[in-house]
Amino acid sequence: MIEGSFLSHLVELRARIIRTLSGLIIGFIPCAFYARELYSLLAQPLLEKLPQGGQMIATDVATPFFVPMKVAMMMAFVITLPHTLYQIWAFVAPGLYTHEKRLALPLVVGSSLLFFFGMAFAYFAALPLVFEFITYFAPDGVAVMTDIGKYLSFVLSMFMAFGFTFEVPIFVIVLVRTGVITIEKLKEIRPYVIVGAFVIAAIFTPPDVISQFMLAVPLCLLYELGIITATIMAKNQNKQDQSKISPAEEKNTPGKPD
Repeated sequence: MIEGSFLSHLVELRARIIRTLSGLIIGFIPCAFYARELYSLLAQPLLEKLPQGGQMIATDVATPFFVPMKVAMMMAFVITLPHTLYQIWAFVAPGLYTHEKRLALPLVVGSSLLFFFGMAFAYFAALPLVFEFITYFAPDGVAVMTDIGKYLSFVLSMFMAFGFTFEVPIFVIVLVRTGVITIEKLKEIRPYVIVGAFVIAAIFTPPDVISQFMLAVPLCLLYELGIITATIMAKNQNKQDQSKISPAEEKNTPGKPD
């Protein structure tokens, strides 16, 4: 009986993985046709800050082909992420309790949206300021012409840094709801979190003050947002728990006057 159930789970897992990979392939096909345009769009934050006529370079023979294809694959992953998350949800949902389903689904959707917001913040706000700062300090006679592969690696690292930074509210909520830490403790360690935010920003961003502040400040604000959201959710949960208490149970509660 147990072996049959285990095999059925493996079959279900294989089906979900195949559907996820199929979705990625289907999403990649149209993105591959526009791979050059997608890379040009990704490179705009730097190209707009270069002097007139400035351009990027490709130092390897196959780089002009593989780098745009990597961008196309990244875009396909972003586009098909809702489908991927649905496959994950469909696989784990039957094993969750009702209250876990009510919590898990909003967290999955919320974490996805926050990650997208983090990437958008990096693209529209952080990267233009970073490249403005870097190109401004380039000495006279030095042409800023970065390799397209290195640029892609740099942008992806910034996307990951800001994307995961925007996940801080979800991380805080999960810690509180699972009982790992209390809201009071989160408020108590706030000064250490602020220091840690600037340390993390110094590690995962270029060595300039602007990008470090643009990562550290949102991290601190999102930490506060996580505390506020967790507090509201805790109050709502307490209200629901109190509403479930029957009048007879409330009457027999110690300390309650008859």
